[in-house]
Amino acid sequence: MQPALHSNQAALLNRLYDMKRQQIERAQQQGAPLRCQVLEAEAQAISDALKALR
Repeated sequence: MQPALHSNQAALLNRLYDMKRQQIERAQQQGAPLRCQVLEAEAQAISDALKALR
C-alpha cells in the first residue's frame, strides 16, 4: 500500500475511533447500556482495522 494512502486511512480511522469514544461517553451518561454495547462493538471494529494497518 502507498505510504500516503496508509497514512490517510490511519488518520481517518483514528478520528472515527475518537468520535466513537465520545459517543460512548454520552451514551453512558444517558444510561443507555444497549447503545453502549453497540458503540463499543463499533469502536472495537475500528480499533481492529487500525491494528491491521500497522
